[in-house]
Amino acid sequence: MKQLVIPFLEAVDYSSSARRLWEASATLMANKLDEVPWPSFPYKPLVQFRAAHTIDSLLLVYDVSEKHVKGVYRNTNDPVYRDSCVEFFLSFDGTNYYNLEFNCLGVGLIAYGGTDKGMRRLLPNATVEKVRAISELGAVRGKGADNQWRLLLNIPFTVFDAHAVDSLAGRRCHGNFYKCGDDLPIPHFIAWNGIDSPTPNFHLPEFFGELLFL
Repeated sequence: MKQLVIPFLEAVDYSSSARRLWEASATLMANKLDEVPWPSFPYKPLVQFRAAHTIDSLLLVYDVSEKHVKGVYRNTNDPVYRDSCVEFFLSFDGTNYYNLEFNCLGVGLIAYGGTDKGMRRLLPNATVEKVRAISELGAVRGKGADNQWRLLLNIPFTVFDAHAVDSLAGRRCHGNFYKCGDDLPIPHFIAWNGIDSPTPNFHLPEFFGELLFL
């Protein structure tokens, strides 16, 4: 099991400007998504992420370089995992977890519950839309060249609506980070912490890594 230490950023919070958030995130250590758990889907785009917490939010930044970029879904809680998509799963108790999924346009889907998908619930659109999603798409390049995009997510603690979170400092949680694109010309499924499953499945909390918030 991998462990990720997530630092506290004092200089920014949920209300900070996009410019300040980008500047603060640039000081964070980059982590790679380099696990390709399923040999039948070998393509591995280049993906790095940065993570921190503030006094009132969780800050995530993804940098992606991939052959194809697709952003079709435009409505909150659409199946954005079919697009060029990055994801973060977070569990406070080791059993139930939030899955936060955002496409390259910054459109989000968030749900909460256990591994029984029939018992999971989508968060209300208004709650999902509290996440400040700032997307920057690079220019489309020539045939065969990779395309770059990045996404900053500033997630207020109120999004975690099944919990009364007023601070993440000192918490030891579990989670995983992903990149996928179910409907892309080259479907792919990559992760931060490795997964042992016969078919692509991110909804396996037993393979979450440990997240330590300073």
